[in-house]
Amino acid sequence: MDEQKKRNLNNDHDDVLEPPTNFSMVEDGIFRSGFPQPSNFPFLQSLNLRSIIYLCPEPYPEENLEFLRSQNIQLLQFGIEGKTEPSVSILKDTILEALKVLIDVRNHPVLIHCKRGKHRTGCLVGCLRKFQNWCLSSVFEEYQRFAGVKSRATDLRFLEGFDTLLLRQCLYSIIYQYQGYGSNKRRLLYREDNLQKPQTMKV
Repeated sequence: MDEQKKRNLNNDHDDVLEPPTNFSMVEDGIFRSGFPQPSNFPFLQSLNLRSIIYLCPEPYPEENLEFLRSQNIQLLQFGIEGKTEPSVSILKDTILEALKVLIDVRNHPVLIHCKRGKHRTGCLVGCLRKFQNWCLSSVFEEYQRFAGVKSRATDLRFLEGFDTLLLRQCLYSIIYQYQGYGSNKRRLLYREDNLQKPQTMKV
């Protein structure tokens, strides 16, 4: 990104910051949204993101890649088809790999997004909630709040059937560390040993 674009990006901080569609905080250090547009870049800059988890199979737009490079943000892509429903086994495997990256606090602050921030993002966040021992009705309520009238019964069935034991078996070396700010929030940290390095897409 050239110097003029950087100056323009910084000058935009004087204006009202515009978040991407369907933007929300999942919890401290984790955010979700629809696909960011250039008008959202100043807002994303204010989040001091370290990583973006991108859940679509399509290539990332060059203008967005330029922004990531300028901010030293790593792009972690886990392609899930949106128009056609992927098989349960493929979806499960992809969500599992994305979850491993999502709960690694070394990737935080992190933004999760797909195209509209509804179905694919909702499935990943819903599986995170199950890992956090949320009751299923609360998982469904959060999913439906973002999906609205576009809520998919297949997504809800996937969330109901997702077995968090799969993730726990992969991450047996996780340390739970409680932070003392606000309410006691559970934070997840890896030990350095037995850790798979996340696949990073070069930007």
